[in-house]
Amino acid sequence: MAKSSLLRVMISSRCKDNFPPGKDGKPLSEIRLELCEEIERLKVFGKPVFEVWINETTPPQGGTWDSRDTCLRAVENCDILLVLYNGNAGWAKNKGELGICHAEYDRGLSLARDKVRVVDISTKESLAELRQDKNNELFQDYFNLENAFRGGDVTTVEDLKKRVKETLHGALISLAQGGVREAARGKPGIGDALTWSRLDFASRERKMVTLLRNTLVEQSGGQSKKNNVIAPLAGVDILLVPHAIPAAFSIGQAKEMVGQPFLRDHELADTLTDGVNGPVHIIACYKSATESQAIKLLGFPDATVVTTPFGVFVADNVQKVQFAFIANCCDEASIRNGVHNFLKWLARSGEDVYLAARAGARARIVQAIARETPSSPGASR
Repeated sequence: MAKSSLLRVMISSRCKDNFPPGKDGKPLSEIRLELCEEIERLKVFGKPVFEVWINETTPPQGGTWDSRDTCLRAVENCDILLVLYNGNAGWAKNKGELGICHAEYDRGLSLARDKVRVVDISTKESLAELRQDKNNELFQDYFNLENAFRGGDVTTVEDLKKRVKETLHGALISLAQGGVREAARGKPGIGDALTWSRLDFASRERKMVTLLRNTLVEQSGGQSKKNNVIAPLAGVDILLVPHAIPAAFSIGQAKEMVGQPFLRDHELADTLTDGVNGPVHIIACYKSATESQAIKLLGFPDATVVTTPFGVFVADNVQKVQFAFIANCCDEASIRNGVHNFLKWLARSGEDVYLAARAGARARIVQAIARETPSSPGASR
């Protein structure tokens, strides 16, 4: 797909299947062509907004490109990947290879999750029938694991077209707002970021922690308590403890200002009452953060460590320690953007449910440690 001044939409779906499923349905290839024409006719202030890529209208490619290469390159080049999901993984050239619909969806998520939008056109009956094929089973399991938002039921071609347009409208707003947030991120040489760079470590650390705490309260709908935050996540009150590393992670003096904060969790035992779970440590990093740095802070590698849009998330599934590095927090806008991406990632990935469960277990562990530590709040007397 060549570069364009328009937003590039790729429609990913089966072509030969009917919708609604069954012999009375309409071939998806025909619906895709109609959608292509209707989407490209959409205008804002009298000017077109979208161009649509579908393989039905794509000219032949170079001799070294096969259909799979062409489709996956289109996924890379598009601004919005519109997935019409019916549970069919699509064709696969070789045994053991992912179906093309599965591969397109996976590639889109790996490149930029925010550009992937799903319209679910499946039915329970069609999913069960398709599931007899191993590739379809893999695709359906992967799709269910990702738990993408897909809206309400779509049962007719008219429903489908309406839902597609609603989805594109939502994607247009979301991507524009995301672009504004990204553009708001300061550059170290100018503005607020330059002011922050003039601060000494202690002053910058205090500023970062204060802003991180206030932003967590605002964006989570939580409340501040004893310099920490109690945030409702997945229906559970979680104690979030803000920290900051006020320089590059490689600078020992800056890293030592955080240390390994979970080793002092028992000091928070008196806050972990009335159904409050945790704690979970949120660490604003002035510069970048990597998985290896997160593992070193935890102290051992056998844990869940995930690089995310906001930085790095770590969860120890034995001791239930959890912390998140929010990277590149060089000014107010970047911290606000990082917290937004952290909370959004928790909700979209479904990790908030696991985080809440681990936080409940961590609270019980912390209370037990506190009872055995005489100097701790909540210790046995």
